[in-house]
Amino acid sequence: MDIATLAARVADNVEHVIMGKRPEVERLLVAILCRGHVLIEDVPGVGKTTLAKGVARSLGCSFSRIQCTPDLLPSDITGISIFNQQSSTFEYRAGPIVAQIVLADEINRATPKTQSALLEAMEERQVTVDGVTRALPEPFIVLATQNPIEYEGTFPLPEAQLDRFLLRLRLGYPDAAAELAMVESQRGGHPIEQLAQVVSTAELIAAQKALQDVYVDPLIKQYVLDLVTATRAHPDIYLGASPRGTLALMRTSQATAAILGRAFVVPDDVKAMSAAVLGHRIIVSPSARIRHVEAEAIVAEIVGAATVPGAAVRARA
Repeated sequence: MDIATLAARVADNVEHVIMGKRPEVERLLVAILCRGHVLIEDVPGVGKTTLAKGVARSLGCSFSRIQCTPDLLPSDITGISIFNQQSSTFEYRAGPIVAQIVLADEINRATPKTQSALLEAMEERQVTVDGVTRALPEPFIVLATQNPIEYEGTFPLPEAQLDRFLLRLRLGYPDAAAELAMVESQRGGHPIEQLAQVVSTAELIAAQKALQDVYVDPLIKQYVLDLVTATRAHPDIYLGASPRGTLALMRTSQATAAILGRAFVVPDDVKAMSAAVLGHRIIVSPSARIRHVEAEAIVAEIVGAATVPGAAVRARA
């Protein structure tokens, strides 16, 4: 099964529970193909949790949910060692982080100490408890959600943790037709309960490995680098995207091309992923925040001003 067919089967299946959000579902699949984590930021009730459950069921991956609260402890996430009196040894009891797809619901409600427990897992794909390091299952994806409206009792994510999320997604409200279809589909119960697996874990891992075969021309690589570099020199940006952002934009462009059935990246693939990849990696300057300038608007401005590789080649010809 090629990557485009795999992505189409999963997206078609997820659309039984998340209707009218095909582009957002495909972007989530881009992150999963890249082995990246996703921050889903939106108001309550638009389907963030349902999207995570639907993708996990479609892929046949083990799924766990962490409901983040201020009293959540790091050990509640990573697990603990319990003394077994019969064997006189300590036994590790795994926490909810030991799963293939982990939903960290309302992650900004957890304290900074608890949020930091996710850093090792997200970057090294391992957890260390009582000095013993244990590898996490493959694939391992963290899908974190947060409410951008209600800030009382929350702890904003530090930049170091935001940078570990490959993408930031927003679902938004469905259109009238999609919302009506949703109402009709749930008259007899939630369709998530009947959602079947359509792709095996082995097929997903094979697709992840196949991404490295998607060709990226040197001109496209320079285009990606130019976009990221521009975020570090823009007057409305206090802190630009990191080199991790450069790698993320490159990988997601490859995944986007593969989902569209191409074996090579074009500039439109880079443009399509620029806001989702770079928007949460830049810090808007105080003067720009006063003017209500959004990070995504700055990224769109940078993309619009950058020289597209194909246009540059035609101009020299």
